[in-house]
Parts: sequence; C-alpha cells; structure tokens
Amino acid sequence: MSNTNFTELNTERLVLRKLEIEDAPQILFLRSDEDVNKYIKRKPMTSLKAAKQFILDRNKGISQKAIYYWGITLKENPQLIGTICFWNLSKDRTYAEIGYDLMPESQHKGIMNEAFKEVILFGIKTLKLIKIEAYTQYKNEGSIKLLLKNKFVLQKNKREEGFPDNRIYLLEKISSETN
Repeated sequence: MSNTNFTELNTERLVLRKLEIEDAPQILFLRSDEDVNKYIKRKPMTSLKAAKQFILDRNKGISQKAIYYWGITLKENPQLIGTICFWNLSKDRTYAEIGYDLMPESQHKGIMNEAFKEVILFGIKTLKLIKIEAYTQYKNEGSIKLLLKNKFVLQKNKREEGFPDNRIYLLEKISSETN
C-alpha cells in the first residue's frame, strides 16, 4: 500500500488490508444489517454515500495514526467479509479499544479468531500496547467466547456509561508471549 502509516497483515487464510471505496456495499451491509448489529447500539448506516464517507474517514484516521482499521478478506477472494480495528487510543499510545464485525456467512469458521490474534500481535509488537479493551453486549456469546479465548478478562465492576448491557473485557500487562 502506498500509505506508509498502514500495515497490511496476513495470516494463513486472511489478508487484513486497507479499506477501499469499492468496499462500500459491504461496509453498508456490516453497518446496517440487523443480524450483524443486534448487539450494537448504533444508528444503522443508510446509504452507499455514507459507506463511502465512512471509508474515507477511516483512511484519514489511519493516515493521522488516530486509528488502525483493517478490512478482512480471504486470500483467495478480495471481497470484504469483515473489519477489525484499534481505536480510542490513549494519549500515551499504550491503550486502545478493539472493535470487529463479520459477515454472517463468515461467522463460526474461526475467521475472526485468526484476524483477532494477528491484530493483537500487531498491537503488542508494533504499537507497544500494554492494555487493550473490548466492549461487548452481555448476550453476545460469540464475541465473549472470542475474548475469553484470547485471554481477555471480564472487568466485573466496570461499566460503559450509557450502555448498561455492555460488558468490558481487558487484556493487560501484555507481552508478545500472550498469543
């Protein structure tokens, strides 16, 4: 990629790449589909124009090193099947939140776990993060399973203001031996 602030990541089956304007239909689906968003309280995206702007905004955030945002694709098919990101980075750049979503037909195949492990490793080795948090709705069993499998710990006494159904999971004092 020409943007020096972006690092493409590869796993056995996946390419985690920068979003492209051509991904707008998939972004629109991911951010508006009822099933994908059933555990997320956010206003559904309503147009391809909004999806294109979303992509431009994320790529601007990447160039400013404010976020790290990847589109998830299979190596044999460049079509976007999900996204994963670090955002809400602390000023000292030792903390970030992780967010992710995946097309329904790609769920329950280990795809997100594969992407998740690679992004966490990038966060540890390249970004030198020492704390990563994930916010997920308490009924989102798939997300909770993913977090627990990757050594995130439920913060029992911590809640997200304005989102009483969300639970906060934390990976801290992390090192490259974590994964």
